[in-house]
Amino acid sequence: MFPRRRSAAALIAILALCAGCDRGAHPAHLNKPAPTFQISDGTRSVNLAEYRGQVVLLNFWATWCPPCIDELPSLLAMQHQLPQVKVIAISIDEDDSIYRRFLIDHHVDLLTVRDAEQRANLLYGSTQYPETYVIDRNGLIQRKFIGARNWTSPDMIAYLSQL
Repeated sequence: MFPRRRSAAALIAILALCAGCDRGAHPAHLNKPAPTFQISDGTRSVNLAEYRGQVVLLNFWATWCPPCIDELPSLLAMQHQLPQVKVIAISIDEDDSIYRRFLIDHHVDLLTVRDAEQRANLLYGSTQYPETYVIDRNGLIQRKFIGARNWTSPDMIAYLSQL
């Protein structure tokens, strides 16, 4: 156990770090323009600016992330149920062959691009996965979801349909 002085100092350090955190479902950049990026992984590329005028679900994920794998079936199903909502999945995987094998093995048929340098997720301050941003037709961030979600729940479908 820490002596009282050390535990107080540790608590202050943690609080100072968290003060700068933007981890909630309503981040500081809510209703502000979504940071744009362009990523190419040699097979696919995405330029977020090209999706202006459409509702976008921007999902940061990885093949080694159990919650990401858990939410994948509902994310895929939602994309088929609501094709007007464009899912853009940005993988932070470093190993290209593992990433490509995962896409085949899990029948991933939505737009996903590997960003091993983690340029896009760092623009958003996303470091825990999965994290998903809802971007409206005007390119504004409307919501941030942290952790796995059931993207086909009636509430989620109703929310995404009304955007």
